Amino acid sequence: MDFSKVHNIAIVGLSDKEDRPSYQVARYLQDHGFRIIPVNPAVETILGEKAYPDLEAIPADIPIDIVDVFRRAEAVPPIVDAAIKRGVPVIWLQEGVVHEEAAARARAAGLEVIMDRCIKKEHLRSSNPL
Repeated sequence: MDFSKVHNIAIVGLSDKEDRPSYQVARYLQDHGFRIIPVNPAVETILGEKAYPDLEAIPADIPIDIVDVFRRAEAVPPIVDAAIKRGVPVIWLQEGVVHEEAAARARAAGLEVIMDRCIKKEHLRSSNPL
């Protein structure tokens, strides 16, 4: 993954609770220059950014480079469908999130799929090559 071309990351399932992995990952991404776009219907803002109830609610004039998913596997198919419809280039399923059928559908639509990996760990690894 070439993070130098990434600016905006929509994080589906982003919690506003500081002890949750999604919050910690989002804060890390923000601290490293990425704009996070929270997707959580239960809150209005997270980390100073307006939260949206779903991907479809994010205004079309806000480009999304990656959709990062912090949801259970069974919630993934409609998220992938929304990412495909919007033309998002990358769908990222966090550690422990695997949905082969939705991933295959995303790949068939031309999206890059990263599954069962942590975006924070991958960014750290790409920033600090051995």
